[in-house]
Amino acid sequence: MATTTSITTTYAGEFAGKYIAAALLSAPTLDKGGITIVPNVKFKQVIKRVATDDIVKNATCDFDATSTVTLTEKILQPEEFQVNLQLCKKDFVSDWEAISMGYSAFEVMPKNFTDFLLAHAAEKVAAAMETSIWNGVNATAGQFAGIMTQLTTDATLPSGQEVAGTTVTAANVIAELGKIVDAAPAAIYGKEDLSIYVSNNIYRAYVRALGGFGASGLGANGYDNKGTNQTLNDLYFDGVRIFLANGLASNTALLAEKSNLYFATGLLNDLNQVKVLDMGDLDGSQNVRVIMRFTADAKYGFASDVVTYGITNSAN
Repeated sequence: MATTTSITTTYAGEFAGKYIAAALLSAPTLDKGGITIVPNVKFKQVIKRVATDDIVKNATCDFDATSTVTLTEKILQPEEFQVNLQLCKKDFVSDWEAISMGYSAFEVMPKNFTDFLLAHAAEKVAAAMETSIWNGVNATAGQFAGIMTQLTTDATLPSGQEVAGTTVTAANVIAELGKIVDAAPAAIYGKEDLSIYVSNNIYRAYVRALGGFGASGLGANGYDNKGTNQTLNDLYFDGVRIFLANGLASNTALLAEKSNLYFATGLLNDLNQVKVLDMGDLDGSQNVRVIMRFTADAKYGFASDVVTYGITNSAN
């Protein structure tokens, strides 16, 4: 008797990379271009950091190497992660999609469900990546050290750029964002890729304030006299872009350049796998396994070029 194939669509090989891309890059911070993405990192990648003192000197007739150039580095080393799910096909026989499984005793997984399952797993991976990018803890299974987590122990973060946080509301959000901008180093203020990365509650408070909270000089009718009946997409504060980073904890924020923040992954290399495996041909069971494997890591370049809000640096 011919072998019966229970699943007609197996997601593996070249197409698998597309699912991994959807899972990782649909994290809001990545999807909206809030961070520099470094793909194809097989093992490690070095971020070279160059620091100099005052390089402009009074002219002389001779070559006088009086400047100081300091080279340091940070290592992007994506950690391996996986998703393993197992489902029994018979659990879906009574489902509303049962007819799509066929009338034979050799059921096939509903194609729509298989697609949904992969999309759902990808969405969960994206949410996990968003959290890890900002607040991940390396000791926690399924996470890598997030940017804010790293900053809490970085002695090179100037204490004047560590802004104490509070519970942010529409009544005080203008003042709190002002504190962040005021603490920005002069060298980065005005840079094109500078943003204030804010948590969900800070972003919502700012939108409400702009919509006519009636405080901070906005007036009862809010921005553009439209009150709360308006759509606000690209938000700025004192000329600095406001970026909604859903992975940030409530009442926290970070002012930084995109070019100073990095996310590394082996997105296009052979460590990434997405597979749907029918176990029927292997062990006679009605189980189906979903397997995803990928790598990820996040780093910042210079702590001296960021401003934190709402976190405590134990090294200061």
